[in-house]
Amino acid sequence: MGRRSDHSRPELREMIVAEGHRQMLEVGFARFSAREVAKRIGYSIGTIYNVFGTYEGLILAINGRTLDLWRDYLETRLAGEQGDRLKRAVDAYFEFAVVNRHAWAALYDFRLPDDMEPPESYARQVTAIFEIVVAELVAVLPPERSEEAPALARSLLATVHGHCFFTMNGTFRILGETDPLAAALARVREAVRG
Repeated sequence: MGRRSDHSRPELREMIVAEGHRQMLEVGFARFSAREVAKRIGYSIGTIYNVFGTYEGLILAINGRTLDLWRDYLETRLAGEQGDRLKRAVDAYFEFAVVNRHAWAALYDFRLPDDMEPPESYARQVTAIFEIVVAELVAVLPPERSEEAPALARSLLATVHGHCFFTMNGTFRILGETDPLAAALARVREAVRG
């Protein structure tokens, strides 16, 4: 095992989050192991808890990495798009989820204890994605409806997420939905027109 003095605290944090995220991508939340992360980076489990304080702190850091990657992916997919930006955003949601299946699912599989609030930094990471969606809605809504954008964004994120989740777990296949992406986009368009 490596000694704590081998790396600085920021270096340890980055090593742990990088390996934890790699493992989350590979095996998902249900099979995730902090001990395996420690083993793979050559440190003890105690080092992980020394850096993150709790298991929840570790998972929030790993999920935060996923959120940052998701935000970057969404921004990249929307950059320079002159056509149907809402379609591009819905496509990007599905694409990111498919390519990062286990890490994406871990965002929803993990739940903090009821008496624990997420740190402000994590809330900002979640909000960053939400704000992209709000900005896209403001751009397509009539000016007199622009104040509806935040509430609409929450509902549309839930709608697109539900369609994506049902796609990923096979429920839509059972229900006979042959084009869940088009169905999600249709619901988005209906809500924006509404």
